[in-house]
Amino acid sequence: MPTTVQPLLLPADLARLRAEYPKTRLLDVRTPGEFDSQHIDGAYNVPLDTLAEHGVEIRGVIDPVVLVCRSGQRARKAEEALRATGMSNLHVLDGGMAAWIAAGQPVREGKRRMSLERQVRIAAGALAATGGILGVFVNPLFAVLPALVGSGLVFSGVTDPCAKANDACRSSVRYASPPARSRRRAEFSACS
Repeated sequence: MPTTVQPLLLPADLARLRAEYPKTRLLDVRTPGEFDSQHIDGAYNVPLDTLAEHGVEIRGVIDPVVLVCRSGQRARKAEEALRATGMSNLHVLDGGMAAWIAAGQPVREGKRRMSLERQVRIAAGALAATGGILGVFVNPLFAVLPALVGSGLVFSGVTDPCAKANDACRSSVRYASPPARSRRRAEFSACS
């Protein structure tokens, strides 16, 4: 096992670590849709919201575990949760998949999907535009619709309900069906 590996890895550092120590585990904490569209070859997908139910098999790994997400934010949350269980062999890919791709590192491409964040932006924009157009051409009361959408977006930005949901997921144990749990455990533990 490498003796001095920084907790925060740049893409070049991760590529070097994988070359020098092939048993390095990549744990991708993005959603299955994000993972399926593009991921680092050899990575395991354990979404952040299911991390608690896979804690036993993850804690059993003695090799370096590198946490990956889109930008590094979710990977840092996963690192906090796993460090709290006593794991010390954790590392985070700094900048996540965005930095990995920008550095020209190889990825496995799959079917491109629209992210949930993008879907929400499209829906909010469509509602605001529809309300504005209806407010101008049909009835001024329709102008309430963009005001409500805008207020909802401001409230969401200020209170950050996604972070609160991630905290709730981290503190609770969510159960998958036994076959799914066993399959993921077998996939992640197979290389131990």
